[in-house]
Order: sequence, then structure tokens, then C-alpha cells
Amino acid sequence: MVATYTPGSGTNRDRMRLLTTDTDVAHAIFQDAEIDDFLALEADDVRLAAAQALDVIASSEVLVLKVIGLLDLKTDGAAVAKGLREHANELRRQVAEGCGDMTGLFDIAEMSMGIFAQRERLLNQALREA
Repeated sequence: MVATYTPGSGTNRDRMRLLTTDTDVAHAIFQDAEIDDFLALEADDVRLAAAQALDVIASSEVLVLKVIGLLDLKTDGAAVAKGLREHANELRRQVAEGCGDMTGLFDIAEMSMGIFAQRERLLNQALREA
């Protein structure tokens, strides 16, 4: 199992490991080739690839752990999976809202020249909000 992680290297593979907390290469969850596949599936978008990886980890947690209780120790795979999926959804939200780049910060600016254009702009705005 080949897994590498070099903090601060700036590679998408290392950024994805950071987002998924898969930074302990001695006990890595994913091989480098698997991470490269996630990145390829998501067109090298690190956040979307990390979200996919977190979904895979969540599915594995549900399948393997389920709800297990032994003596004073209890594990709940479904609860762990829920947290992982929430993290994945947050990464997807960041991508959708354009966090980290300038997209999504400015959409449209309307300008009206004269009283009639101003009335039309206000009417259009009211129609959009209705």
C-alpha cells in the first residue's frame, strides 16, 4: 500500500489527504492511486474529490461498525457516517458557493438611466422577488 503525504507541498493529492484527515501514511485509508482516481473523477477539484472520499469512508463505517456495544465501550457507525457525510456536504457547499476563488461574489449590477428606466428596474426586481 503506497501512501505519501508531504505537508505544504501544494499537490492536490496532499491537499485531499489533509481535507480527509488521511495524513498518517503508516495507517493510510487510501492509496495514492485511489486518491488520484478520486481527483480524476472530480476533474481535479480537491474539495469535490475529498467529499467523494469522505462518502466512501462513511459507507465503510456503516457497513463495518454498525452499532456495537461491548462492556463499557460502544461504537455507532451510523453516527460516525453522519458526521463524515456532513463534512462532505460542507465541502460541496464551498465548491457551489465558490469559496476560495472570486466566483460567486458578484453576479449582476443593474443601472437605470432616467425615471422610466428606474420604474422598470423596480418592477423587475419586485417580479424576481415574488
